[in-house]
Amino acid sequence: MPIIDAQVHAYERNHPGRPWAAVLHGPAEVTGEDMVAAMDAVGVDGAILVSAFTMYQYDASYALSVRNQFPGRFGVVKPVNPNDPAVGETIADWKATPGTVGIRIMLNRGASEDPADPGLTLVLKEAARHGLPVNLLCWGRLGQAAQMAARNPNTRIVIDHIGLQQPFEPPAPPNPFGDLPAVLALAAQPNIVIKISGACTLSHEPYLYNDIWDPLCRIFDAFGFDRCLWGTDWTRAVELLTYAQGVEPFRLTDRISASDRAMLMGGSHQRVYNWAPTKG
Repeated sequence: MPIIDAQVHAYERNHPGRPWAAVLHGPAEVTGEDMVAAMDAVGVDGAILVSAFTMYQYDASYALSVRNQFPGRFGVVKPVNPNDPAVGETIADWKATPGTVGIRIMLNRGASEDPADPGLTLVLKEAARHGLPVNLLCWGRLGQAAQMAARNPNTRIVIDHIGLQQPFEPPAPPNPFGDLPAVLALAAQPNIVIKISGACTLSHEPYLYNDIWDPLCRIFDAFGFDRCLWGTDWTRAVELLTYAQGVEPFRLTDRISASDRAMLMGGSHQRVYNWAPTKG
């Protein structure tokens, strides 16, 4: 089973040809070459490359250029704007773009709080029509995410980052899993899957971050490993841990079986995104 990271970001230095909208915590740049080198160093076969919203908003051109440079290593997810009347056409165009594996709604970045909002509904329906999963950044709005999933049962919804707000720099929040009951409630919707991405950044312990496993195992029990996607959220996590430190705790833990690990770290990704990496 290949190892697939459910969420990574790459970006180039800020320049007039592709200017940043804002500055994200992290290095001045993390190119495709940098990301592939980090993956190769620890044996990660492929990754879902999510276009960096902070820098590029709805422009996924840099992520696409990375994917085209390394076509066997990355599938690409593009943020879309539910407030754009032409978002349906955007989704159709994106579906036709080589390397596409999904779209993303930044629910807590100016989107309506109404689960029946026409723009949000259009995104979910068009994504389902084109067979694309919708990645949802929705910490603090998990109840809305649940209602959106219930109203759109044919749309596969992927909850970003365990549904929890995660830090950009140390320390971890005092009660990082405080919203866990709301996260577990999402499992009742069969069309929801959840990224176990950035989990190590929520730890109050040093590497190997052993205190994350009790809450994570509750999530695994609720969703099943076929609805859980391991990921690092590199490079958001760069000030908290290295890339290898986001990978190895999941390889080394004895809290999950070898078969469950294979599903969590690659098998479920292939099913959800209909994509697998190829080297060469």
